[in-house]
Amino acid sequence: MIGPLLQAVATATAARSLRTAADRVLVRAMLAVGVAMALVVSATCLSLAAFVFLERQLDPASAAAIVGGLWGMIGIGGFIAMRR
Repeated sequence: MIGPLLQAVATATAARSLRTAADRVLVRAMLAVGVAMALVVSATCLSLAAFVFLERQLDPASAAAIVGGLWGMIGIGGFIAMRR
């Protein structure tokens, strides 16, 4: 008599726990996408600002080489950090 009632309560509790876990995963995924988008926009704006600043001081090819070299070094540093 009490067994089916306990089973129903346990099932409801497990379902609530599963919904809570799924909500947390969804929120974390949305946060990760938002952070990635913010990083892309900020990196683009920073690169453009650096390019414009350097272009005023140097020629466009040199400015592009400096900005590209900086991003290359950042990429290499990222790969080294991931390997550790």
